[in-house]
Amino acid sequence: MKSFNHRRAISAALIGMAMLGTIGTARAEIKDYEFQLVDQTVQAGADKIIAVRLVNKKTGKPVPDAVIFATRLDMAPDGMQEMATKVTPVPGGEPGLYKFKATLGMAGRWQLSLGAKVQGETGAVENKLVVTAQK
Repeated sequence: MKSFNHRRAISAALIGMAMLGTIGTARAEIKDYEFQLVDQTVQAGADKIIAVRLVNKKTGKPVPDAVIFATRLDMAPDGMQEMATKVTPVPGGEPGLYKFKATLGMAGRWQLSLGAKVQGETGAVENKLVVTAQK
C-alpha cells in the first residue's frame, strides 16, 4: 500500500514539474510583430500596388495567415488626412506578404494604417507606414 502511495506522489510531482516547465516557455507578444514596407516609394496614379510584410521582430521571420481587419490610406504626413483613398487587398503570393491596390491621386507622402490579428495571439498589430508616391 505504501509503495502505491509513493508511486502516485512521484507521478504527481513529475506532472507538476512538467507543467512548471511549460510556464517558462517564451511566447511572442503582440508587440513583437510589425508591418514593414517592401518598397518605400511607388508611382502616383491609379491601381498601384503597395506591398508590406508582417514579421516577428524577435525572429525576423514572416508571419503568414494574419487577418487584416483595418486599412486606411491618406495623406496625413503632408497635413491632408482628408485626402483618403480606397484600399483593396490583393493576393500576396508568398507567406507573410500582404499587397494592397490603391489609387494615389497625387505625389507626396501617404500613410498606410493597418490593423491585423495574428493567429494564436491576443490583441492586434497596428502600424502606420509612410510610403512616398512619385510622379
